[in-house]
Amino acid sequence: MTITSKQPNTGTTIFTVMSKLAADCNALNLSQGFPNFDCSPKLTDLVHHYLKKGMNQYAPMTGIQPLREIIAQKVSDLYGVNYHPEREVTVTTGATEALYAAISAVVHQGDEVILLEPNYDSYAPAIVLNGGTPVYVTLTPENEYRIDWQVVKSKITERTKLIILNTPHNPTGTVLTENDLNQLADIVRDTNILLIGDEVYEHIIFDGRQHWSLLRNETLRERSFICGSFGKTFHITGWKVGYCLAPKELSDELRKVHQWLTFSTMTPVQYALADFLKEPDHYLSIPAFYQAKRDKFLACIKDSRFSYTHAHGSFFQCVNYQQITEENDYDLAIRLTHEIGVASIPVSVFYHQKNDYKILRFCFAKDDETLEKAGERLSKL
Repeated sequence: MTITSKQPNTGTTIFTVMSKLAADCNALNLSQGFPNFDCSPKLTDLVHHYLKKGMNQYAPMTGIQPLREIIAQKVSDLYGVNYHPEREVTVTTGATEALYAAISAVVHQGDEVILLEPNYDSYAPAIVLNGGTPVYVTLTPENEYRIDWQVVKSKITERTKLIILNTPHNPTGTVLTENDLNQLADIVRDTNILLIGDEVYEHIIFDGRQHWSLLRNETLRERSFICGSFGKTFHITGWKVGYCLAPKELSDELRKVHQWLTFSTMTPVQYALADFLKEPDHYLSIPAFYQAKRDKFLACIKDSRFSYTHAHGSFFQCVNYQQITEENDYDLAIRLTHEIGVASIPVSVFYHQKNDYKILRFCFAKDDETLEKAGERLSKL
């Protein structure tokens, strides 16, 4: 039997590779983006409550009503923007599913999708699987990964269907500004170009900055899928619960895909999250919590030979290692996992041509003991 692969150049993701290597080497895993501490006991108690209450059958395809309503209320409270909980809020099995469903809903054969790289690795495969073509705008550390909107504009053709934005950004830890939104709005106004906002790190933003969601600009909001995640916010990445906000016309198309992907998301967890979100401090306290983690990690490597700019958001810190070695970043990430027992992600994997700027990404969503041990080992290099 002969099988023609639809993704002949796709292997195992770097996150799986590095996490497995970390486990095999008994290394500190600062590679894959998940916390090594548990969520709030109140949240797990709520899940247990709804499990025992018998909320164990299919949820509605779009998500249970109480969760959709509290998501809409949260967005209204934070940003002054109203989404209809019945028609414009969809609960998904993680943000990755929301992203895939949004791409699948609108990308047709021959369409082009603009990606700002380095970018999360699920975007391009979803585009290609739906017959689209990724068109890359390359951001570099020399320019602090700032977006040159004239370059973005130059990439637009009559085939451009979609632009994907990610803020706070994985892997670089940068964030969009109000000026970024205004420039993007000037580009897409009077066009049929759609947008996806990958905003899973919405609440993980530092130093008093605001989260400039695409939904805060009316021109962008009317053409945007906004993808969010409870996994990052509440330290529950293994629960895989996300959501998508979009105008009714876009939500209708997203739901047509969503119903064939997962149909619905785990019922008792949805009820638990709906209750947990009733106390805003559960998410309003998150920026300070993770800023302390970032600052802890940077304090632990302050005597190292790494150079860096403080991450503005997400739970990732990128560091430059040029004062230590000229090795390829992938080779160095593998070597450090083996030799000093600290696993990271080489940032070149987030570029389609594997651009090597001598940058490693470390996840600081770890307990203080792990950060201290990692910092001690990294400082000896």
